[in-house]
Amino acid sequence: MEKFQSVLDLHLKHRSAVGYGLVTLLTAGGERIFSTAVFQCPCSATWNLSYGLVFLLVPAMALFLLGYVLSARTWRLLTGCCARCSRKGCSARGALVCAQLSGMAAVAPLTWVAVALLGGTFYECAASGSDVLVRHLCRGRDPTCVSQLPLVPCQKASPSNVQDLLQELRAQSQVLGWILIAAIIIFLLIFTSVTRCLSPVSYLQLKFWKIYLKQEQQILKRDATAHATKLAEENIKCFFESSHPKECNIPSMKDWQQISSLYTFNLQNQYYSMLHKYVNRKDKSHSIRSAEGDAVIPVLGFVDSPGLNATTDMSL
Repeated sequence: MEKFQSVLDLHLKHRSAVGYGLVTLLTAGGERIFSTAVFQCPCSATWNLSYGLVFLLVPAMALFLLGYVLSARTWRLLTGCCARCSRKGCSARGALVCAQLSGMAAVAPLTWVAVALLGGTFYECAASGSDVLVRHLCRGRDPTCVSQLPLVPCQKASPSNVQDLLQELRAQSQVLGWILIAAIIIFLLIFTSVTRCLSPVSYLQLKFWKIYLKQEQQILKRDATAHATKLAEENIKCFFESSHPKECNIPSMKDWQQISSLYTFNLQNQYYSMLHKYVNRKDKSHSIRSAEGDAVIPVLGFVDSPGLNATTDMSL
């Protein structure tokens, strides 16, 4: 039991890294299954390019959109967005959050493209149908090379020197794959370093902040469940007894909207969440959504993600 608890604590501590690692492994495994069991290059000058690009890019686009759908922060941004924008226009902070969401959603599609390029199957098919690459590869070779190159992925090209071009196509694909992986790692390293360097709070305060958010979400869920249960019981009781319900204090729609808005950091008034900011407001009628000095800080993006980047039953 103690060993299980240790594993659980380790998972909770590194939940974000474990999640990204799992997504990467599932994406890589899915690409391998697609390339071996589903993908069949038509070996046609007409279809090779489009067929290869569809398998290379369409799943990546689907994974990118799925990354948006599975992010709790996406729905926090979108819920009620149209109504707010129609009243006072969309804010630049929303655009910045969209950019951050795009970066997080790009993990799976970039993994798909990188693994597919390392495998080489999709690229070989697509490149053999590209007129530009065909002319480049067939320069100085057999006159039939242009017509035979689309048959290379199926091992059907008749001149042996043309069939040998398969190795060159695979080498190009793998080089592009490693370049993409290196570019991603360098970008992530630079981005993480810059955001941490520009962080207005210290390392230990960030750790405390995450602990606070975890406790706040747990208590909010517990108390919300208790209040919802009490309200439901009172309504059902009144329904069967044909009586009027007792007054039950529930936050107003405006209250819910304010604590559900995107978190903004203010150096003058430091709050750990929008709920924390709401209960400490001085003017009860004043909106807490925006104030002078408020800013969206990339390193504090976890504040808008319930359960510290994990989807919970109560995704605010």
